[in-house]
Formats: sequence, structure tokens, C-alpha cells
Amino acid sequence: MKLITSYTSPFGRKVRIVLAEKRIEYQLIEDNTLSYESGVSILNPLGKVPILLLDDGRTLYDSSVIVDFLDHSSPAGKLIPSDHRQAISIKRREALADGISDAAVLIRQEQMRPPPLQSTEWITHQQAKIERGLEHIANELEGQKWWGGDLFSLADVALGCTLAYLDFRLPALDWQKRHPNLRRFYSKLEERPSFTETAPPMI
Repeated sequence: MKLITSYTSPFGRKVRIVLAEKRIEYQLIEDNTLSYESGVSILNPLGKVPILLLDDGRTLYDSSVIVDFLDHSSPAGKLIPSDHRQAISIKRREALADGISDAAVLIRQEQMRPPPLQSTEWITHQQAKIERGLEHIANELEGQKWWGGDLFSLADVALGCTLAYLDFRLPALDWQKRHPNLRRFYSKLEERPSFTETAPPMI
């Protein structure tokens, strides 16, 4: 299978970490969706990465769909519980982490516009989403080994990618100072090979 993504995408990194945790071999194809030469929109009408090209010719997009498919493709490194209620709990956490990443990406895109065209109100609105989300997660994580309980799961993968993206693109938010338990959680994740091997380039 082939994964089309950007090295800096938190959603693409989530898929790459799942592939690493489950020891699934794949070919990575980097694509810049902002480039006129990008062919992403041919494979995904929304023009977004990541996109997974399966060996049978099928195309999957949206990171949440892709990781769900991957977790059911191999019994190794199970990241979503088999029990439906527990699985929904993990997927809800994934959605919250992804929502924070969405807000961070929107801020990043706004900051790339010429200063006279940037909307401070829009940026503030997105920052509020991030702050509320992190506060909620920090409260849920208190006293827990992992975000979803005793076992490492997709929720932890998604949250790790979100926190890393905030550090990478929005360091001024300084979430580590305001949420020490998230900082400790993130430090634990950084020790996993799947996270160190997929760290975005510092550009």
C-alpha cells in the first residue's frame, strides 16, 4: 500500500504512527497540497491528505477512516478496543484531538496570509477551541496511565500528534507550561520509536 501525505501534517503523522505500531509495510509519497502540481484532488475531492492507496486499487481518505481500516487489518498492536462501547470512547477522544489539530492548522493557514488580510478575531476563535480542548483532556488524563485508561490506544496516538503539532507550528501557545500532566504524557510518548521515527522536519 501507499500513503500520500505531508511530513508536517498531524493527520498524516497519526497514520504513519499507526502503521509503525502495527508493523505494516508501506510506501510513503510526499505531496504538497498547496502546489499546482499536486494530484491529491484527483484522489480525494477535498484535496486533503493523508490518502491511503490500497493494493487492490481502492482509495481511502480522512485519517480517522484510514486508521480504523489499518487497525482492523492486522491483529498486531491493537489500538481500538473490540468492545463497541470502549471503541466509541477511544474514537471520541481521537475526534477531540483531531479537532484541536484542525483549529491549529486553521491558525497556521491564517498566519500565512499577508498581515493586512489576517483576521485576529478568527485566530482568537480557533485558539479558544484549542485551549478548551486541552483543558478538557488534561482533566480526563489526570491520574490515568494513558488517555483512554490502562492501555495505549489510538487516543494517545492522536493526542501525541496534536501536541507535537502545537509545539511545531504554534510554540507561543506554551501549552506545556499550563498543563504539566500533558507535558509528562507527551514526554512518555516521545520515547516510543513510532513517534521518534515520524517526527516532522524542523523547518
